[in-house]
Amino acid sequence: MTPPLTYLQVHLLFIVPPILVLGWLAYTRERTWWGPRPLSGLAIMIVLAVVYTTPWTNHLIPADVWWYGEGAVIARIWYTPIEEYLFFILQPILTAFWLFQIPRIDDLSLRIPRHHRLVGGLAGLAIGAVGWYLTRGTSTYYLGWLLAWAGPILAIQWSFGLTYLWQLRRHWLVAVGVPTLYLWAVDWFAISLGVWVISDTKTVGIGLFGLPLEEALFFLVTNIFLVQGIVLYLWLLDRAHEVPSLAAVIDRSPDPDGR
Repeated sequence: MTPPLTYLQVHLLFIVPPILVLGWLAYTRERTWWGPRPLSGLAIMIVLAVVYTTPWTNHLIPADVWWYGEGAVIARIWYTPIEEYLFFILQPILTAFWLFQIPRIDDLSLRIPRHHRLVGGLAGLAIGAVGWYLTRGTSTYYLGWLLAWAGPILAIQWSFGLTYLWQLRRHWLVAVGVPTLYLWAVDWFAISLGVWVISDTKTVGIGLFGLPLEEALFFLVTNIFLVQGIVLYLWLLDRAHEVPSLAAVIDRSPDPDGR
C-alpha cells in the first residue's frame, strides 16, 4: 500500500518549518546562544549523529526492525534511505534551535568530584550492558540495540559533566522534553500513515496510542545526546581558563566571546 505522504514530504511539512521559525527567533534575539561557538557545537553534533547512527540503522533495517511504505523513499545509500540521512542532520538542527531559545547558565567549575564522574560513566555503561543482553531476544531486539547504542555516549557525557547537567536539570528537561514530544507526534503520524512500519515481532509491544516504546525512547535518547553534547561543549569552552592548554587554543580562535 502506498502511503499518502512520502518521507521527504514529512520533512518538508513537519521538520523544516519549525527549524526555520526557531532559527529566525534565535538569530534575532539579543545575546542568545546564537554565535560561532554554539553553531560549531551544533556542527559537531551533526557530524557525530551521521557517523554514529549510520552503522546502527544499516544493521537494524536489513534485520527487518522497521521498513518503509511503498514509494515512501527516493533512494537508499547502503540500506538506509537518503531521507533518513537527512533526518540525521535535521533533528540536531531542530533540537539545537529550540535549545537556543532557553537562557544559558554557567556557574560551575570543570573540577567536579571524581566520584560524580565515576557514577555517571558507570550508569551509561550499565545501560549499554543491559542493551547488549536484550539483543539476544526477538521481542527485545530493537530495545536492546537502542540501549546498547545509547550507553557508550551517555557514559562519555555523564562521566564528563553529570554534576553540571544535574544543576541544569530544569532547563535540561525543557530543552529535551519539547522537541521530544513534538517528534513523538510526527513519528506517530508517519507510522499511522504507513510512511514507515515498525516490526511487531522485534519490539516489546508496549506503546502509547500506536507509538512503540522503542520509537519513543529513540527520540528521547537522541535529544538527550544533542542537548547534553552542546551544553557540555559550551561549558568546556566557557571554562577553558581552568585548563591552560585548552585556554591557549581558545584564545587564538575568532570571537572568543561569541555565543
